Amino acid sequence: MSRKATRVASFSGYGGVETIRIAETERPVPGPDEVLVQVVASGVSHMDAYVREGRFQDAIPLELPARQGSSFAGIVRAAGRSVRGFPPGTEVLGHDPLHGAHATHLVVDPAALVRRPPRMDWEVGGALYLVGITAYRLVQSLRLGSRDIVLVSAAAGGVGHLECQMARLAGARVIGIAGEENHDYLRSIGVKPIGYGGDLPAAVRAAADGPVTAMLDNYGRYEALAAELGIPASRISSTDDRRDTEIALYLAGADPSIAVELRDVAELVAEWDIRMLISGFYPFVMLDRALADLDARHSRGVVVVGMDPTAAPKEYLKEKMRTRHESAAAAAPAGV
Repeated sequence: MSRKATRVASFSGYGGVETIRIAETERPVPGPDEVLVQVVASGVSHMDAYVREGRFQDAIPLELPARQGSSFAGIVRAAGRSVRGFPPGTEVLGHDPLHGAHATHLVVDPAALVRRPPRMDWEVGGALYLVGITAYRLVQSLRLGSRDIVLVSAAAGGVGHLECQMARLAGARVIGIAGEENHDYLRSIGVKPIGYGGDLPAAVRAAADGPVTAMLDNYGRYEALAAELGIPASRISSTDDRRDTEIALYLAGADPSIAVELRDVAELVAEWDIRMLISGFYPFVMLDRALADLDARHSRGVVVVGMDPTAAPKEYLKEKMRTRHESAAAAAPAGV
């Protein structure tokens, strides 16, 4: 790639991962009120897949060919003459209102940016906007406190594992519904895990040892469970609530109030021990594999692409590969 070029992921029609192409194009130039950001890392979310597949055409209309990706972290490389507070060299987190964060360079309104906390890893910052603010808003909506026992479904997912930690930070006890392979992880963040299937109401009651007072449902189909547990409707965050929140954030422009929320979430992650689990970290040229990984729901936490293909994965990727190897070994016939 030349010094004047950039690489961009786009798709020309609705469909699966196979529709995505990464192409080289001319590097954008910021206008007087814009900044050019060199992207270091960008989150890969289910919203990216749903929009590309055409599930939200009414809510999120696209002009094809279209780009994808909303969350990113990077470095300001150029700033328009009217921009204040983000000189070249500033490390930032943000979102791309044009849904084009899966690229090596972006031109954005500085109102969509906040400064990257020094203690935050790039890959965490790259995924923070969409999953972080979604979890933050949904937990805030329940007004949790020390007397609450909260049930979280899909508790090890990208939004769910952050909700669990934010609910605990608010003082609540948390019970997480997740696959058995994620139970040790949930215990490590202070969550009492239970599995899917079986007599779920009985399992929740046994784990709670008291009345369950609120629910964050990331999985769906749990209305009957909430009713049987006696959780008031006003204290249930449904999958519809999550969908509406994510769509609103996906469509959001450069809104200073959202930047304040992002700054608050970044502080929680960087300073208050809210841990974002990165279970997949891929170079940008392997974006299709990152998306396939997410679609297959192999990952707990979030999946991220790094724009520098030489970036070294951290311990979480080693752990992920080890877990897959152990699972495959356990499933193999004896003597194999």
